[in-house]
Amino acid sequence: MVGTKGARTSARLVDSMLELVQRHGYSGTGLNTVVEHAGAPKGSLYFHFPQGKEALGERAVGLAAERFGALVADAAAEGATPGEVVRRVIDALAGLLDAGDFELGCPVSVVTLEMGASSARLRDACANAFGSWIEAVTELLVADGRPGQDARALATATVSMVEGAVILSRAQRSTEPLRCAAETLTVLLDRGAA
Repeated sequence: MVGTKGARTSARLVDSMLELVQRHGYSGTGLNTVVEHAGAPKGSLYFHFPQGKEALGERAVGLAAERFGALVADAAAEGATPGEVVRRVIDALAGLLDAGDFELGCPVSVVTLEMGASSARLRDACANAFGSWIEAVTELLVADGRPGQDARALATATVSMVEGAVILSRAQRSTEPLRCAAETLTVLLDRGAA
């Protein structure tokens, strides 16, 4: 756990912002709700995030990026092929959607769609998050023998497909779109490696 009391409070605020954005969207998440959800003192929000909601949102997007990166790294640590790694990641995402009764979405895509046109700070945070996920998949593909440029293009398509499948799964209240993406990506990613 994070060391100081202040650091723990800051981490709780970021965690709460992330969870609430997943459930209610960025625009639907008020700062008072975040403070209450985090069980933090009222004045702590502006103490830790003097730039307000955008700064907190930026940190929440960064936390989402870290967690997805850790999910990929954990799946890759098991010595699987790139297709198997992506399947494991998709299985984990499907489990989260199902366990959350399809109410939790990808906070990065939510923030991108809601705030990308009006906040350069949040748009950049989202671009960095997606970029880190693309880079993680690129590294898997390069390690599996794909040339760098081809690996990056395929990784970009992979992240795009997974994000789209999450959205469709939420809309349909079914993990079927994610399962279809897993099947397609497993074949695509494991075919043609050197």
